[in-house]
Amino acid sequence: MLLKVGSEGDDVKKLQEKLGVETIGKFGPKTEAAVKAWQKANGLKDDGIVGDATWSKLFGESPQVVKENVVITPVEGLNIEKLKGTIPDTVIAQIAETAKKFNITNNLRLAHFLAQCAHESGNFKAVSENLNYSADGLKKTFGKYFPGTLAESYAKQPEKIASRVYGGRMGNGDETTKEGYKFRGRGYIQLTGKANYVSFTKFIGEDCVTTPDLVANKYPLASAAFFFDSNKLWSICDLGSSDDVVTKVTKRVNGGTHGLEDRLTKFKKYYSLLK
Repeated sequence: MLLKVGSEGDDVKKLQEKLGVETIGKFGPKTEAAVKAWQKANGLKDDGIVGDATWSKLFGESPQVVKENVVITPVEGLNIEKLKGTIPDTVIAQIAETAKKFNITNNLRLAHFLAQCAHESGNFKAVSENLNYSADGLKKTFGKYFPGTLAESYAKQPEKIASRVYGGRMGNGDETTKEGYKFRGRGYIQLTGKANYVSFTKFIGEDCVTTPDLVANKYPLASAAFFFDSNKLWSICDLGSSDDVVTKVTKRVNGGTHGLEDRLTKFKKYYSLLK
């Protein structure tokens, strides 16, 4: 990802919409000034150039790097190769090792798992929680944490928002420690809270507490599988391929049925390819 003065296209339009600049699809001086202001306000180098770091922090998305001719490691019982062209190669490359570590032993489990991951991450694009809420967004999403007019002083400040919303729970210290932001949601199914990062670190054997961005950049699929395994979701997956089973899996992942139609569509698509 590299957007700068002179760049054109849909990504520029998306950037301009996010920054409140006229969405003309051409990166000019006004867009550059808006980028610089946003970078400065969010602790980034204010050079007016949108690279991977700026894009990721703006949208909670990691630009996908497509690997040509990805090597698909065979796993007994899984038809991973049939997913080629349907899900990103970057995801396919992670499946074999993840499956072996986290009990993905058949195509039914894999289809359920990938369907939930794809929905939760916007088709495997978002690997870090986007907390860039407006005041109204904070009131709607996290209303109990922002009584009265408090949301106004937190709006559009992801670090402050996460530190307050996640502070003092899930193993995090209070708001002043900023651990709520440090251990914000990452991975295809958002691993959130210091306690979960500690548990995942013990299992995966790499220090994701000291370096939490490893969850987003190296273990987005493994951390999601860790969630499935820890929450005993495989036994629900094993119940079958009906809409009722997908609904049960969704409730365990989401806490409700938000996005159920899309999850059902994705499950049916992946399962038809895998079985």
